[in-house]
Amino acid sequence: MRLRLRSPRQLARQLTAAARHDDAEVADYLDSKPAHWTALATANPGDASDVLEQLSEDLAARLIGELEPDIAARVLEEIAPELAAELVEEVPIEVLTHAVEEMSTESAADLLEELDDFVSEAAFGLMDDAGENEIRQLMVYPTDSAGGLMTTEVASLPIGLSAGEAVERLRQHRDQYKDLSYVYVVDDANRLQGVISFRDLFFRRPGASLDEVMVSDPVTVRPTTDREEVAELCQRYHFLGLPVVDAAGRLIGIVNNDALLEAVQDEASEDFAASVGAGVEETVYTDVTESFRMRAPWLVLNLALALVVAFVIERQTGIISREPVLAALMPIIALLGGNGGIQSLAVTIRSLASDDVPGSQVPSILLRQSGIGLLNGLLLGVVSGLLTYLLLSTGIFASSDPLTVSIIVAAAAMANLFIAAIAGAGIPLTLRRMGQDPALASSIFLTLITDVVGFGGFLLLAAWLL
Repeated sequence: MRLRLRSPRQLARQLTAAARHDDAEVADYLDSKPAHWTALATANPGDASDVLEQLSEDLAARLIGELEPDIAARVLEEIAPELAAELVEEVPIEVLTHAVEEMSTESAADLLEELDDFVSEAAFGLMDDAGENEIRQLMVYPTDSAGGLMTTEVASLPIGLSAGEAVERLRQHRDQYKDLSYVYVVDDANRLQGVISFRDLFFRRPGASLDEVMVSDPVTVRPTTDREEVAELCQRYHFLGLPVVDAAGRLIGIVNNDALLEAVQDEASEDFAASVGAGVEETVYTDVTESFRMRAPWLVLNLALALVVAFVIERQTGIISREPVLAALMPIIALLGGNGGIQSLAVTIRSLASDDVPGSQVPSILLRQSGIGLLNGLLLGVVSGLLTYLLLSTGIFASSDPLTVSIIVAAAAMANLFIAAIAGAGIPLTLRRMGQDPALASSIFLTLITDVVGFGGFLLLAAWLL
């Protein structure tokens, strides 16, 4: 493979594109030029991770093993833990352990949690006690909690220092901290006393004491605080990070900006998965049996609800036998209602996720969505009625009464879109009022309503008018 190499980033783009077609060709190139791979991973770990993600597991494992532990750690930190666990399966345990020891504590915990138990335990067996204890402490907390998001690498200083002394100490230990947005002030028992931004600390008079310049009684969270609440606090107060304290007020970690962004993304993806009945913790790398366990209950519920729809249709088979074209037209009504309802559902869930729906606004929200449903219903009811009449009157579809059937289609489409818009907003709002996740399989319940109204209402109207 011939590449025009001008920079590591360009090399990464070319390797990524080539790997999508033939990773063996990429392997040959990197085998012949190992220095290029090392230079790429050193200069741009994120770009190197993009290359690894396109390669087979054995090739990716070999390339990871060729890197120095600190470089391998930086590359692995750029890969989703679920995928990283897949890629390092073939990496020798000693090499993997050295890389994990160089990773940030929270990234190492995330990766080890995704590995098979015997692999993670083997890695722990090769670590020093201090590193093992730090990682195990983080693995105790749920991944969707502040404890699961935090890093223990916190810039903290004793309260007795002056601003000048604090800056000098941070300068001496700068390699220990990945994030210096905030500096936390603690007492002799490591209890959090205050916080100051690094910028404010740097520009303070050197002789000023920390207790004079810090912000006392800062906003904190506990390790068990849900990540949604953590993200909400940071958004409300415009924080770049939040300190995590234990029951005694001791500083044990910080949820930094990168973790907050990841938390928001994960929360959004979980809401989407929950709304369709998939497992909220499921990814494309989740074990088959685990994915089955999470999905099957909702599919069984879906089957039960589908039987309700089938029962409604079966009650109206007489009108279908008299006017067979109704069987071809009724899915249109259900489809229009389903799509309209999903739009309202998506908008409502998104607003609930960002905490933009106070209880006092629920009536006006439902009224607004019903208005949208009515306008959409009027438009699509008229259009669908006219198109149906055109198809029936020209003989493309056969019917004994084209005008009446067209009126039925128009009225049913209008009614279903109106009801679907109200249901799309009402279902997540009702779930929240009941103390449940608003996204919890909302689309399954919405589909039941739009199908029952779409099929049943359409056929009942047809039985009345024909």
